[in-house]
Amino acid sequence: MSTAVAAPFRFFSLHVVRTERLGPSLVRVSFAGDDLAGFHSDGCDQSLSLFLPHPGQEAPVVPVELGEDWWKGWMALPGDVRAVMRSYTLRSLRRDPDEIDIDFVLHGVEPDSATPAGPASRWAAQASPGDRVLVLGPAVADNRAIRFRPPEDTDLVVLWGDETALPAIAAILESLPAGQRARVWLEAHYPGNVLDLASEADAEVTWLIREHDHATESPLALSALRDAQLPPAEHPYVWIAGESGSVKALRRHFVGERGIDRRRVTFVGYWRHGLTEEQLREQGE
Repeated sequence: MSTAVAAPFRFFSLHVVRTERLGPSLVRVSFAGDDLAGFHSDGCDQSLSLFLPHPGQEAPVVPVELGEDWWKGWMALPGDVRAVMRSYTLRSLRRDPDEIDIDFVLHGVEPDSATPAGPASRWAAQASPGDRVLVLGPAVADNRAIRFRPPEDTDLVVLWGDETALPAIAAILESLPAGQRARVWLEAHYPGNVLDLASEADAEVTWLIREHDHATESPLALSALRDAQLPPAEHPYVWIAGESGSVKALRRHFVGERGIDRRRVTFVGYWRHGLTEEQLREQGE
C-alpha cells in the first residue's frame, strides 16, 4: 500500500497498544506503529482523520493507492465496506517509543441509552491491543490543522469547550507558561468526567455539568459566561470549540456582547447536534 500524500499530511498505519477509561463516557486509546517516526506536530489542538474498520473487518478498508486523490478512491468504495472516517484531536505525542493518544467521547454505548452509539463510539468502547487503524495526520510540525494560535501580546487566554474539546484544552493548559492568565469553562455530561488538568499557568477552570444530553445551543454555557467577570485584559485571546450551535452562540457573545476583536476569537465546530459526520461533509461544514 502506498501511503504518500502531499505534505504536510500523510497516512499512518497504526495499531492499539493500550486503552484507559478516564470517566463514564471518556476513554483514551494509545496507538503505535513504525510510521509514527514521520508524525510531527507542535500544535495543542492538532486535528487528524481516523479511519476505522467496520465490525468483522480486521483493518480499515481504503484504496490501495493513498495519494493525492485518495478521497475519490475512498468515496468510490461501497459505504458498508469503506473505512469509517472520523475527525479527532490529538491528545499527546510521545517519542521513545513513538506513540499517540486519542481521547474518545462515548455516546450511546450504555445499555439503557436512548441514542444508538455511532461507529466510532462502538469501536473505542471495545478497542483492544493489536486493533488496526489508519490515521491521516501531520508530517509537518506547523500545519493548517492547528487552530490555537494566540498572538504574542496575549495577556489573557479564554477557553470554552464541551467534552469533545477536552483533549485540546488539556493540551493547551499544559503548554501555557507560568504567569499566563487563563480562564476556562468545560462542559461535561457526568461528574465522573471531570478531570484534574495540569498547568503552570494562572488558570481557573470551571466545570459545567449538563443535565440533558444534547442541545442545539448552549444556554448553560451562555449563562455561565454572561455571569462571569473576566480579569481586565488589553489583549485577550479566545478559543472555543465543540458543538457547532454552542460555538456560534458563544462567538456572538464574545464578539458582540464583550466587544472582543473577532480576529482574536478562534472558533471550531467539532460536531453538530442531530447530524452525523457524513451528513456534515455532505453539507460542506
